[in-house]
Amino acid sequence: MRQTPNRDRSFVFPLAGKEIGYVYFLGIGGIGMSALARYLNTAGYAVCGYDKSESDITRGLQADGIPVHYTDEVSSIPAGVQLVVYTPAVPTDLSIYQHCIQLGVPMKKRSEVLQSLTEKTYNACVAGTHGKTTTSTLIAHILRHSEFGCQAYLGGISVNYQTNTWSSDRNVSVIEADEYDRSFLRLHPDLAVITAMDPDHLDIYGTAEAMEEAYIEFTGLLSDGGKLIYHHSLKRAQELHGNDRSSYSLLDTAADYHAHALAVESDGYRFDLQTPHGVIADCRLPIGGLHNVENAIAAAAAAQTIGIDSDSIRTALSCFKGVKRRFETVYRNSEKVWIDDYAHHPEELRALLQSVRDLYPNHYMRLVFQPHLFTRTRDLADAFGEALSLADESLLLPIYPARELPIEGIRSEMIRSKQYPTGFSVHSKESFMDWMVQQCEPQEDGPTVIVTAGAGDIDQLYPMILNRLKHP
Repeated sequence: MRQTPNRDRSFVFPLAGKEIGYVYFLGIGGIGMSALARYLNTAGYAVCGYDKSESDITRGLQADGIPVHYTDEVSSIPAGVQLVVYTPAVPTDLSIYQHCIQLGVPMKKRSEVLQSLTEKTYNACVAGTHGKTTTSTLIAHILRHSEFGCQAYLGGISVNYQTNTWSSDRNVSVIEADEYDRSFLRLHPDLAVITAMDPDHLDIYGTAEAMEEAYIEFTGLLSDGGKLIYHHSLKRAQELHGNDRSSYSLLDTAADYHAHALAVESDGYRFDLQTPHGVIADCRLPIGGLHNVENAIAAAAAAQTIGIDSDSIRTALSCFKGVKRRFETVYRNSEKVWIDDYAHHPEELRALLQSVRDLYPNHYMRLVFQPHLFTRTRDLADAFGEALSLADESLLLPIYPARELPIEGIRSEMIRSKQYPTGFSVHSKESFMDWMVQQCEPQEDGPTVIVTAGAGDIDQLYPMILNRLKHP
């Protein structure tokens, strides 16, 4: 087995030699923030935090013994805070934010803390406009299931382990490398995986070209002797840094890693995986989505590069249960299927809907989509409309603003004129209930698959959806 560099894994926060007692997270309910909070809590630090609303993530943190408050009240901040970790999504006009500044304690972005935590480990960093959450979770799962071990900092909840972070004695970190706010440029990759470079976060980068330049810069951070794995279709692949490089693809035989003999099964896929070192035969991935097969190929390439043997890779893939809200089958009976996904980019929607169509070719597909960010909706409206046309019927919720203020004239309705199916409507969350009641009654369209998608707070509707499906 290939050995990873012998680095000291010990960590001290950058506080002029002082160790931290209490770490306070502003925006602790964010998926990346919660991963760090869990990791530090497990490491023995006192952790607490604020988020604007309760969610499955914050409830999970509280179940782990991490206090969370939801009101902008200075009195909620515990005494003795020595470090504040914040996300750029948190408004700076919050009273608690301003109070933290007045306290005079160090305030670090999530990316700065992650940078410090992983400065002395061997880092497998997965970047890309889409696919990075599932790919990084797959890599971490393979390393954990094979008993090789790793630290994991993930952007989704692993269904296998019901968490987005874990640790081990192995000096290896698997990191989801987030391009937002150029956060991934703080990392120290020894192995870099690039899944996609499609335009996104243009509010940060300005142009698609500038965003691509950031990915190129990210690969320039590779350590001496570092390795690069990239999607074979990347149009600027030759500009990426890294002398030791491999490409991957779903079926393109020109790629170093690709599948053949691909077959659809009732709950996933079976395929042979071609690698530069031979074929890993009879691989099985028991989750939906052809894009997830491609993610599995990238993960297998990374695992093989780290030194995991073929049998361990095959076995780990066969028991991978997926990531919460990534092509997650929430409900299924003979007449109705409900699939949920975090898709919030046109390419992600396209891959999601095409995969649903492949798995359920005889089902009538109803999509419920919550656009995420006014700027993304504005910049990618045409592409969103084209992707939505793959559904038989589309229902859009109002745009989830996240960190943004409304932009005049930018609403979910603007996607309507860009898309092609005859069935289209825009609903408030309140009127969505009436629509859902209708869907649960007998349909003339026959078997139905309902797809929910979005990166906002659409998941708050899920208890109601599940109740209506179970009790029409």
